[in-house]
Amino acid sequence: MAAPAPRVRHPYVVVLDRLPTFTAERFRKLTWVALFFLTAVVLTGAAVRLTGSGLGCPDWPACHGQAVPPIGFNTFVEYGNRVFSACIGFISLFVWFAAWRRRPYRRDLFLVAGFLPLGCLAQGVLGGFTVEHHLAPGFVMAHFCLSMLILIAAVWLVWRARYEEDAERPRTEDRWTVYLVRFAALLGAGVIVLGTLATAAGPHPGDNDGELVHRLDFKGAETLVWLIHRHGVTATTLGLAVIAAWFMARRLTTNAQLVEALTLSGILMAAQGLVGSVQYALKLPADFVWVHVTLATITWISLLWCVGAAGRVGTPTRRADDDGSGNGSHGLIGAESIARPVPPAALR
Repeated sequence: MAAPAPRVRHPYVVVLDRLPTFTAERFRKLTWVALFFLTAVVLTGAAVRLTGSGLGCPDWPACHGQAVPPIGFNTFVEYGNRVFSACIGFISLFVWFAAWRRRPYRRDLFLVAGFLPLGCLAQGVLGGFTVEHHLAPGFVMAHFCLSMLILIAAVWLVWRARYEEDAERPRTEDRWTVYLVRFAALLGAGVIVLGTLATAAGPHPGDNDGELVHRLDFKGAETLVWLIHRHGVTATTLGLAVIAAWFMARRLTTNAQLVEALTLSGILMAAQGLVGSVQYALKLPADFVWVHVTLATITWISLLWCVGAAGRVGTPTRRADDDGSGNGSHGLIGAESIARPVPPAALR
């Protein structure tokens, strides 16, 4: 009997098989790279506004109608931020590709990684509208808030990439600590929105000629002071919520990662309060505002990390070899056990 003919593989399948693959450990490192650069671009974008370079390139996507713009400080800052943002877009696209080629493949990582390049693309389009509308406050605020949303996906990706395939977020019966941490994150989002509103009413319109850029003035000359006070009250509430969550995590849980994350958030909140008070007393100098934005971005990341560390509400599951008496060799899988990252050797 004749041997069966060898199966002919489709050329596209052969090409795909030749594409590089990524181990779980390599992909985990790439998620940290993406988070770093997505954070850095927020800070360079803030520098564009605070140096008055928002209209250093009065058109988009070209700059003064040229691919290579004329030399000038404001043009260099604005165009440099555009080039940097484009590079980060390619980095995000590469992380998405790496999530697809990660072995073993994980659908959750692939789907969330897709938000990074899509978010960068949306930022580019939104940036174009921002320039075309001469730095209108609504577009500038949306530009910054979209960056915070992209950071949610970036932090989630870093968090989930640290664990095994079958690992879940830690579960805990201490629901009130989890709820308080989540509430603190929502407060953090509110503080950021109010901060962008205050900036949109402040003395930094983003262009050298402040008359070209509209400022928020829905309460007349008192708009900035009114917004700063609301921003301060919300930030104070957030600080108190973080402190309360820290005490509850210490007393009611054994989740060391959550305690550490809340400790960092508390320190950052204290630094934010100090910088905010100083910049208000000094009439909002640009360099202090940039430090304030930097701390706000890092604090936002720390609050997102707290949400991940707090885990989910629910009864911790038991391992199969536990006898149900609580005296088994493994016992309950709670926040302390699941929250521990997998050693790199186990991921290879």
